[in-house]
Amino acid sequence: MLTLSCLASGLIAADQKFKNIGVDEFDKLRKQTNSIVLDVRTPKEFVAGHIPGATNIDWYASDFEKKVSGLDKGKTWLVHCAAGGRSAKAADKLTGLRFTNVYNLEGGMKAWEKAAKPVEK
Repeated sequence: MLTLSCLASGLIAADQKFKNIGVDEFDKLRKQTNSIVLDVRTPKEFVAGHIPGATNIDWYASDFEKKVSGLDKGKTWLVHCAAGGRSAKAADKLTGLRFTNVYNLEGGMKAWEKAAKPVEK
C-alpha cells in the first residue's frame, strides 16, 4: 500500500504508470514472446554490450519521441539504460504515449551485468 509519506518524499510518483522491476523479473519477462527489450542508451554504449535481442533507441536523440510513437503499444516493453535514470524517463514517456505494459530495469545494464546475465556485442 502506498503511503502519503512515500508519495510526499518523492520515493514513488503518484502518477507513475510503469513498474520498476529487478533483474530476475526483467529476465523472466524478456523471455516471453510478447516482450521487447528497449535499450535507451547511446549507440556507443549499445555496441559496447547489450541485452540479447534488444532494440536501441537513444533517449538523447532529438527524434526519440517520434521513433517510439510508432512502436506497438500492445507489446510488453522492458526499458533499460546504464543505471536506471534515462530508462525511467523513457518509460514515463512511453506511458504518456499510451503504452500499457512498460517495465523499467532497476539499476540498468550495470545491475544486469553484475547479476552475470547474458550480454551481446
